Amino acid sequence: MPDSLNPVLTGNLVSLLPIQAEDGPRLLEAASDGRLWEMKLTVIPGPDTVEQYLDAALAGQLAGTVMPFLIVRNSDGLVLGSTRFWKVDRKNRKLEIGHTWLRHSAQRSGANTEAKFLLLRHAFEVMSCVRVQFTTDELNDNSRAAILRIGATQEGIVRHERIMPDGRKRNSVRFSIIDSEWPQVAERLREKMGAG
Repeated sequence: MPDSLNPVLTGNLVSLLPIQAEDGPRLLEAASDGRLWEMKLTVIPGPDTVEQYLDAALAGQLAGTVMPFLIVRNSDGLVLGSTRFWKVDRKNRKLEIGHTWLRHSAQRSGANTEAKFLLLRHAFEVMSCVRVQFTTDELNDNSRAAILRIGATQEGIVRHERIMPDGRKRNSVRFSIIDSEWPQVAERLREKMGAG
């Protein structure tokens, strides 16, 4: 799985830049747009958790199992949110795209679609992945619909997959795209981005 541990992925609307230790204030400012840390269906860094969020991302980066990114708007350099490759398994050429969130004012702007395209293209065309998976909360209808819209296949529900910060036992829905599906998914995403 040849790859750089810290790639910069550049699109028309956004670029994905490797997260650095000093990015806490920029992440917190983005999450403040909508007070996203108050959401119950996902985990987004807030004033009390941004340092832990960064520490976990950077520890995974150092271990080679996580590639965390800032999502930055090209027109003005504003941090819109974050995303990452994680559960990177080089032997089996698979990984997961997750921990994705966007500031409230950037949602439905085309930024998420382009960010997913950049990640998937890098995974399949540079890292030679055979599988990319996505996991979301069973209760998160918006996230589930968005993952299906990009062309992923729902595989099933993993019961009590994780414990949420409020103590809830979360059932998670697992989706994937495999290498033979990537050309069709890529075409669909290019059409969506062209329409935007």
